[in-house]
Amino acid sequence: MHGTRGKLEVETLLKIVLALVAVLLLIEVVSVIISGFLAILRPLLIVAILAVIVLWLLDRL
Repeated sequence: MHGTRGKLEVETLLKIVLALVAVLLLIEVVSVIISGFLAILRPLLIVAILAVIVLWLLDRL
């Protein structure tokens, strides 16, 4: 059992850690982009709902 430990080289472990850090950074960037998109989309959705209500009240729909 003692002979099976430590089969990976340091460079391989470093590449794995670097890949995981890159994935985490990518997730953070995508999260910021999506939250920014939703921050822009929310007021537009409210304006659209308001426009539909006003058009319905004015019998334009």
